[in-house]
Amino acid sequence: MSGGAQTVQMDASKWGFVGSQVELRCLFVNSNPPVKISQVTWQKFLNGTKQNVAIANPSLGVSVLPPFKDRVSFKQPAVRHHTPSLEDTTITFSNLRLSDEAAYICEYTTFPAGNRENMVNLTVLARPMTVMTLSAPTIVARSSNRKMTVATCLSANGKPPSLITWDTRLKGEASVQETRNDNGTVTVLSSYVVVPSRAAHKQKLTCIVSYRNERITDSVVLNVLYEPEVTVEGFDGNWYLNRQDVLLICKADANPPVTVYQWKLLNGSMPANAEIRNNTLLFKGAVTNEVAGTYVCDATNSIGTRSGQVEVNVTEFPNIPPPGGHEIPQEQHSSGAAIGGAVGGVVLLAAAGALLFVFLRRRQRTFKGDYSTKKHVFGNGYSKAGGLPAHPPMPKNLQYPEDSDDEKKPAQIGAARGASRGASGISTATPRT
Repeated sequence: MSGGAQTVQMDASKWGFVGSQVELRCLFVNSNPPVKISQVTWQKFLNGTKQNVAIANPSLGVSVLPPFKDRVSFKQPAVRHHTPSLEDTTITFSNLRLSDEAAYICEYTTFPAGNRENMVNLTVLARPMTVMTLSAPTIVARSSNRKMTVATCLSANGKPPSLITWDTRLKGEASVQETRNDNGTVTVLSSYVVVPSRAAHKQKLTCIVSYRNERITDSVVLNVLYEPEVTVEGFDGNWYLNRQDVLLICKADANPPVTVYQWKLLNGSMPANAEIRNNTLLFKGAVTNEVAGTYVCDATNSIGTRSGQVEVNVTEFPNIPPPGGHEIPQEQHSSGAAIGGAVGGVVLLAAAGALLFVFLRRRQRTFKGDYSTKKHVFGNGYSKAGGLPAHPPMPKNLQYPEDSDDEKKPAQIGAARGASRGASGISTATPRT
């Protein structure tokens, strides 16, 4: 506040962290007419009550009262002289405490103008202590799928309170709880809850504490213990008779690692050429039909035992990929051969039928003849002349019986030629009666 020509200049507000140092400025502006400063008093004003902090008097000197004696001093050395200069009575607060937060009054006593004063609000902040911890050194994945707290992030004794968030690829839920302390600070506790699983193992959790304009981060990596996840590899679907030295491998993803592997053949005993080498089952020498079956691998760690299995079948011949790159299943070899044989048989039967048809057709045309053929062979050459006598009757030995065969064809042809010559006027012998 101010009055007349004299004013007291101060900042409206100041702030500092616990343990730090802050200056509270106070300047007396003395315009004409000049006045005499009798005393300067700093007071703490809290909840309607004033408490003296420091006094500067030209006659009595400088005095700092408890509990500020060791932490408050006047900034300007001239204030502490026997003939002090009191126009600048700025004080320095060291080692701030939360209890120092209040309004502070700088009051000038002058003559003859009276008292002049002003006020500054001091805010004391507390940087929180951040701690991130795992809920337990090791976390065990259970089949119950129950959620549990895997990590906590604590921002303790902060003023103002912090904001806690999480950065992680792990799916889960965060909860936040705030506790207000007697000294005015706030403790914030955030927990991260997940279902422990294989997927959570080695996942990174980062806690982000946002305090005013600061970001404080801390991270942990989860260590989740879980039973083995088992698969059996090695069977490529192409195990055939006499193939050499095939094997099966039992692979297990487990934390902690697997300590015991056990192999067995369902509904039977191990083949004679099977040799167990920890997580590998080796079939020495040539593959036989005895190798076929369902093989089971049991993998055990300190958390539990789980199994994997594979069904092995043995074929007579290898599956050879065609040029297109796709393997022909073994069962298609025999069906393909059968289809090929059937197609070949049909083709051969069709060809034989065609040849038989041609043969019979030619035989019919040659040995039995048809109307046009007989007319050409046995005609007299005058079939087109009108009024000519008809062709004499054909001798009986030239007529074709229904069961004529190849042996009769030369005689018939010769007889036909003789008849032709008689019809042409060539003399012939007359038979006796």
